[in-house]
Amino acid sequence: MSNTREHLFSEFEKVSTQEWEKVIEKDLKGADYAKKLIWKTEENFSVKPYYRNEDIEALEYLEQYPNEYPFVRGNKEKANDWNIAQKITETNPIKANELALSFIERGAKALFLNAKAIKSGKDLEDLLANIDLNSIALHFLHHPSYTELAKLFLAHIENKKFEKQKIHGSFDFDPIIYMLLHNKFYKNKENDFNEILKLHQIIGSHLPYFQYLTVNANILHNSGATIIQELAYGLAMGNEYLVYATNQGVDIDEIAPKIHFTFSIGSNYFMEIAKLRATRLLWATIVETYQPSVAELAKINITSISSSWNKTVFDAYVNMLRSTTEGMSAAIGGADTILLNSFDETYKTEDVFSQRIARNTQIILKEEAHFDKVIDPSAGSYYIENLTHSLAAEAWKLFLVVEEQGGIVEMGLSGKIKEAIEISCQKRNNDIATRRTILLGTNQYPNIKEDMLEKVEKDIAAVTYEGIQPYRAAIPFEELRLNTEKWAVKNGNPKVFLLKIGNLTMRQARAGFTTNFFGCAGYEIIETAGYTTVDEGVKDALASKAQLVVICSSDEEYETYAPEITKKLKKENPAIRSIVAGNPLESLDMLKAAGIDDFIHIKLDVLKTLQNYNKLLGI
Repeated sequence: MSNTREHLFSEFEKVSTQEWEKVIEKDLKGADYAKKLIWKTEENFSVKPYYRNEDIEALEYLEQYPNEYPFVRGNKEKANDWNIAQKITETNPIKANELALSFIERGAKALFLNAKAIKSGKDLEDLLANIDLNSIALHFLHHPSYTELAKLFLAHIENKKFEKQKIHGSFDFDPIIYMLLHNKFYKNKENDFNEILKLHQIIGSHLPYFQYLTVNANILHNSGATIIQELAYGLAMGNEYLVYATNQGVDIDEIAPKIHFTFSIGSNYFMEIAKLRATRLLWATIVETYQPSVAELAKINITSISSSWNKTVFDAYVNMLRSTTEGMSAAIGGADTILLNSFDETYKTEDVFSQRIARNTQIILKEEAHFDKVIDPSAGSYYIENLTHSLAAEAWKLFLVVEEQGGIVEMGLSGKIKEAIEISCQKRNNDIATRRTILLGTNQYPNIKEDMLEKVEKDIAAVTYEGIQPYRAAIPFEELRLNTEKWAVKNGNPKVFLLKIGNLTMRQARAGFTTNFFGCAGYEIIETAGYTTVDEGVKDALASKAQLVVICSSDEEYETYAPEITKKLKKENPAIRSIVAGNPLESLDMLKAAGIDDFIHIKLDVLKTLQNYNKLLGI
């Protein structure tokens, strides 16, 4: 291979990193290299604008093949196949079974089942009727006692004579995530952790490929954790289960394969690919310290679930795009199972259409995009390999901090995990409020003609917990806009009149900014062609009955137009709000003295500003 590469590139002169840097510095024309081109991630490590072969030469695992320790390149040997999963929220066993059979017929290979109502063998038989457990993986959620469910499940398998060696799936038994959510254990740590031993005794040796323990790291993500926190805390949770089980006499060979990990996949495309690769590396490193009999026991089983944190009520079809890229990241990253949630679950119970889209997105990734054909397609990418290395290094540092402070349970009960996640959560919320982070259709480029009030079928607010708090980032903007819709039922939509005057380019740009700004609150935007005189603009503004008039022009022209417009508007209607689109620093004091009520610009906290306008208008 090396001889072939040398032959292919022998005609090209080698260019050193120093030579590239000189060209970049020249193109920057004196601008700060670090500020312009170095990306500082929210995980607090730096990403360079480009990488070269020399940046990955020290990475030892690059010489490994897929399905070889430490499994960075995946757990698969021949193909990158994964289980297409579908979630069923229906609790009635018979109705849930009807959905399950239809999903299986249409391509699902794994089912996430709501087992909350399963109280007897008959209930379980109704739920699993006509499902071939030797070809479909089952993941059970929300059962109040997984030891009781384990007994029922094993009895069902034996009664139906399924091959136990072919049973795959998991129980969503995760006492640590329960503790992190509620600031306490379900009963107490001793009792809850003892359930691990009971489950091991009931099905551990009977169902070798069924995992009765789950690490729900996706809940950390949906609570606002960074990728580093999700990865480090998730691994710490898994390690806590290993420590407990092995201390109780369970061999590492028996317990390690019984842990199922769920990680969220967000919109940071390449970072999420790298996250899955780094996860396999670090988990293999952790398991190795327990000295398993074979390296294969250090494999991790990962279910990737599309993020709930970034999904929206408004412009909900954008959720399809978000889930598609998330599914792509999960597939390229080598997930074992992928679950894409329905795009409309933010505001209603998913229907046949949204369920079909969630499933078919993955089918397209397999059957048309052929993402299942190539194992670890990102291997050797200078960029992704460096992201993988950086994530692994930073997550390992945080993992060691957790262990040094007594482990995830002690840190969780002391409130330190909640505190750390809240800090990152506040930053992420602030970035959305100020539009440093864009939620398309919600805090930027809203569909101003969209009404959702009558379409929302359930409470969009997050369920409140005492500990870490899963939520959707869009909720504050959505509540703001839904409040506007409720107010509009009796009062009509609040109106924003765009009074465009002066410089054509600047007035159009600022009118567009204003439309996006107030559109996020659901205000009606009165678009105009623009005016050549103040009197024409004022006349139309007053006739529109708009509560807010936004003057759109250039900074230089505001000194001329804004005072005159404001004086004439307020003479006829003192209650009207006169607003300037922009932040003309040199004339701010003069414009304020002339009666301008407000200035809107890119440096504002959009959410707080719009909340103040709603309050001002009595919404």
